[in-house]
Amino acid sequence: MSSQRIFTDEELKEMGTRTLDLVLAAIDAGDKEKAKELAQRMYREFNYLHDGYFTWVSALLSFIYRRYGIEVLEEAEREAHTIEANFVFKPSGATDFRTRVQEMLGGLRGHLQPISITEDDEKVTIAMEPCGSGGRIIRMGGYEPDIGLARVEEAHRITFGQKDFPIYCVHCPVMEALDIERSGEFGAVHIVSDPIGKEHCKFALYKNKADIPEESYTRIGKQKPGAK
Repeated sequence: MSSQRIFTDEELKEMGTRTLDLVLAAIDAGDKEKAKELAQRMYREFNYLHDGYFTWVSALLSFIYRRYGIEVLEEAEREAHTIEANFVFKPSGATDFRTRVQEMLGGLRGHLQPISITEDDEKVTIAMEPCGSGGRIIRMGGYEPDIGLARVEEAHRITFGQKDFPIYCVHCPVMEALDIERSGEFGAVHIVSDPIGKEHCKFALYKNKADIPEESYTRIGKQKPGAK
């Protein structure tokens, strides 16, 4: 009677092992070529889930917006990011500027895109090139008719005051507003082109919140402290 096995026990074990563990084992064994190959595999595996989730989220947001409108869309985003902040991205409590920048970059690197960082006397500016989520959905054609993700038609506080705004990107103004409501100040200010996606978006972390432009507040329906 012939064997019906397709895989060996060793193959099954290796397929069920985390790629990270295989990378580390290859490094320990001095096999740098295998480590490089596995590192590329790990990148592809993570990107598969990463892109799947941002498409899934965008499709859910598209349904909410088309069925219930922009006010319910904002409520849904606020609820999601409140749970997210309390469950996954719990603030460390650090308030010094250096740590705030480092913590933000620790999150952005999870998008697996090249990042440029500059500093001047006023702020540190961070840009993924391209944006690892909203920007890539645009580049991948997610808003083209054959895919059909929604764009928010009307200008609103959750679109930075822009029209025809990509649905995934509404989380950016919502998160800015939530930061102000929780702590009284911005975590980071988004620098965006009009239309969004025309140029790489940037994050500006200001050393002195008094230097944050008033327009950064008004476009999300907030008032700059001290402004009339």
